[in-house]
Amino acid sequence: MPTASDAPSIDIRYLADVVLTCDEDFAVIESGAVDVRADGRIAWVGAAADASTTDAPVISLGGLLMPGLVNTHAHTPMTLVRGAGDGLPLMAWLAEVMWPREGRMQPEDAWWGMTLGSVEMLRSGVTTTCEMYAFEHAVIDAGRSAGIRLTMCPGVLSVAHLDDTGSVAERVGEVAAVHDAVNDPSGLVTIGFAPHSAYDLGVGPCAEIAEAARERDALLHIHVAETADEGDSLAARHGGASVPRLLADAGVLDGSVLAAHSVWLDDADLDIYASSGVAVAHCPVSNMKLGSGVARVSEMLERGITVSLATDGPASNDDLDMWEEIKIASLLARVTSLDPTVLSAQQVISMATCNGAEALGLHTGVLESGRWADMIRLDLDDAAFVPVTSQAELIAHVAWAGGSRHVTDVWVGGERVVADRVCLTVDEARARYEVQHRAQRLAQESGT
Repeated sequence: MPTASDAPSIDIRYLADVVLTCDEDFAVIESGAVDVRADGRIAWVGAAADASTTDAPVISLGGLLMPGLVNTHAHTPMTLVRGAGDGLPLMAWLAEVMWPREGRMQPEDAWWGMTLGSVEMLRSGVTTTCEMYAFEHAVIDAGRSAGIRLTMCPGVLSVAHLDDTGSVAERVGEVAAVHDAVNDPSGLVTIGFAPHSAYDLGVGPCAEIAEAARERDALLHIHVAETADEGDSLAARHGGASVPRLLADAGVLDGSVLAAHSVWLDDADLDIYASSGVAVAHCPVSNMKLGSGVARVSEMLERGITVSLATDGPASNDDLDMWEEIKIASLLARVTSLDPTVLSAQQVISMATCNGAEALGLHTGVLESGRWADMIRLDLDDAAFVPVTSQAELIAHVAWAGGSRHVTDVWVGGERVVADRVCLTVDEARARYEVQHRAQRLAQESGT
């Protein structure tokens, strides 16, 4: 770890009772300090006693500072359809309820849905979200206004974007234009490409989209193997080959790829992911709610696959609380393997922080010099964090007993966006009102 004298000049210093870095060593620093530069990046992290003298403001926070949580797969504007179609299987839920309502959405609806969802995420400690959705301009604007870090992956669906020749060229051009105009790794917004799935678009259009993403070194984000039978028709047409095999053979997995769900994978599929460098957005709560199954997370990790955590959309979860994913991901892995040693507290916290950042290719997810100062403060003055007789116990409390109720303050790129549990960037009451009334309109117009 660099010494304080090695650090560049700082704009502000934060002191905390504990700093949980989520770095490679998973360092836990008692009586720690985090120095933040004026450009929103971290200058130095270490014990307060080792910090250099500074004329910058020094803020004593107490509590625990850790990286903000990274939600690697969400459809946040679906706050407008939260709770609709409960109890239906995935395909019926999509075709009979979700798509009819979403088909009547306007950009302003998506803006308010994203705005309300951003408040929900920020207040619970999510500082980065990867969004797969349409209305990309509205979603980007809403995310920026809320101050959340956003990887926007404009969605491509057959019902909206596949022409009579089986091409998605026009939509690819639209997404490419957004990428070229908006993508900014040095700012809050990066842009990826998001073919919905091979079962929806077919393998050929997915390959077309993947080529455009590779040309720009952009993320390709796609649903894969969410349900047991979604790939059956493709397999029947291609000699029984699995969807990962078909995607790999078509070159779809050659670039930077983040596969959502990835529940129904066999050993050969996992080997394909590992050899291709595919990252996974694991959505345990959504997978449970829709009865989709349980992903083979521990086996993915054993193969060196980067596994991150995600909520999925607020209509299939039905909230955007990453703390639930942290706890349930590990519990699911343990109960299905009958092994209480799999997915440790450290591993599952890493999935929600540094692994998520790695999956998205973002310089966040760890409190260390040079990374974005995307941080959250947890209140340790709570029964859930008592007793602590070792650092291992503290880490266990963060994973198993911690939750959104303990998040008091949130920073994104060094900017405080939540203070004393209040979101500073959004009028939450107005957002709730707008989403309520717009959701009523969508339900009435769609007749669902």
